[in-house]
Amino acid sequence: MEYVLEEGPTNDWLADQSVMLCAIVMVTGGVLFFWRAFTAKSPIVDLSAFGNINFTFGSLFSFVLGVGLYGLTYLYPVFLGRIRGYDSMMIGETLFISGLAMFLTAPVAGALSARFDLRYMLMFGFLIFAVGTFMSSQITADWSFDQLLWPQIFRGVGMMLCMVSINNLALGTLPPQKMKGASGLFNLTRNLGGAVGLALISTVLTDRTALHTERLSEHVNWNNPAAVDRMNSMTQNFDASGLDGATAAIKQLARMVQQQANVLSFIDVFLLLTALFGVLAFGTLLMKKPGKPAGGGGGH
Repeated sequence: MEYVLEEGPTNDWLADQSVMLCAIVMVTGGVLFFWRAFTAKSPIVDLSAFGNINFTFGSLFSFVLGVGLYGLTYLYPVFLGRIRGYDSMMIGETLFISGLAMFLTAPVAGALSARFDLRYMLMFGFLIFAVGTFMSSQITADWSFDQLLWPQIFRGVGMMLCMVSINNLALGTLPPQKMKGASGLFNLTRNLGGAVGLALISTVLTDRTALHTERLSEHVNWNNPAAVDRMNSMTQNFDASGLDGATAAIKQLARMVQQQANVLSFIDVFLLLTALFGVLAFGTLLMKKPGKPAGGGGGH
């Protein structure tokens, strides 16, 4: 499944022979796994913990948290590299704020978790995360450190509030004998969310870029006076530089269309993530308040 999710978006999914083969193995293995897990007296993986509503919803939220954690870790560098042309050092210098925000929020989140209802704390974390992704949906091709500062701060703060509270909420109402197996499943959902999120984001970026490119190209033609004026202006500038003005202008215009199509596809992804976090934030109210903190589920 990991291979299918990672390689599918860039290889046209089942059109690729290796992806199709792994998909067949995935489905067959999945059916056999669940059959064995539900019929064996002592299965290797005990799925009975999902009968607990807190664990079920907590695993769902952990899955979504994985989408945000790994998805945005992938999305921002791709934007800075593809649109802004940053190298790895420049990307690191631009994005370190998110990690710093998480580091500074950790002790505050720990203190808050002992004083407030964890369900509201998790809701607040998801809402802050949604605010950060919504701010990022205003992105343009000129965005750099200054414009990405607050979205990163909101992302880091929201992520830490969620990570501190979700563990106790998911595992806090389980009986001790189920804790060990449930902890492993809980951590798995976060990593699985990251894999699915990366595949989803990559697919949306590819498909929406193609769609936006087609739509923008419809307006860049000889029937559009604005496009013709821009084309003539660039042609004159390139002619003055001793280049083949018409050819250079067409190439430059094509690059501009492609860049804007890419930016619009990033906006679509950020809006999708905003809706996802915003809607699920209120799902935290479906969980029960745990009696006391539980341990063992916060590792990576």
